[in-house]
Amino acid sequence: MINKISVRMPPDIQSVTVGGHQVVFIDDFLTEPELMLAAASGSKFLPCPGFDQKKGYPGIRATAPAEYSNALVELVDPLIKMNFQVPEHLDLRKSECEFSLTTVAPDGLGMMQRTPHFDSVSPHHMAVLLYLCGPEHGGTGFYRHVATGIQRVTPENCRHYSDVYCEELREADPSPRYFDDSDQRFTFLGMMPARFNRLVLYPGSLLHSACINPSIGICDDPRKGRLTVNTFFDF
Repeated sequence: MINKISVRMPPDIQSVTVGGHQVVFIDDFLTEPELMLAAASGSKFLPCPGFDQKKGYPGIRATAPAEYSNALVELVDPLIKMNFQVPEHLDLRKSECEFSLTTVAPDGLGMMQRTPHFDSVSPHHMAVLLYLCGPEHGGTGFYRHVATGIQRVTPENCRHYSDVYCEELREADPSPRYFDDSDQRFTFLGMMPARFNRLVLYPGSLLHSACINPSIGICDDPRKGRLTVNTFFDF
């Protein structure tokens, strides 16, 4: 019998509220997550776009198996529409599914990599993250911008947020660290902890940051580092 990457059925769909916004997660998502670990271990990882400019994801990525992508779409399309008020008639657009490993030490991060960020202002843009690492690797934190009170960046407030945020960067460089707690500019609202084989879904417009333990999370070995599979959906 040939093993196949597949979703455990029925999925155990759960949700939590962080700062008034819903975050959905599914534990024990894949029937055999070890197949994904094996695929990652045999993949060629390359620096992410913007790596040399110290922008974007601070690490390396590789394309995940098409089997995973197909299984993900079959479940996630109706799941997102049901839980995040996406109109039924809108068509799905999806990025590639990519294995990701953080590899940049805190003192090598660019200014924007040291603060929470948002992925898109699109109202239906969703980040879908599969953890293939344990809770010792942190999780995903969510934040409120102190000066503006913004948690979710929208087309209406994006200009205001960006102006204030950029002015703050000009005034003083953020500390060279992976952001995982409150400071004078951002308030920590809560975290979705990493758990092996946990799928997490949240709006990409929320201010968020990977919470990383640098002592173990800066590693290019898929079986030891902070391995995730990152996918973006929009409608």
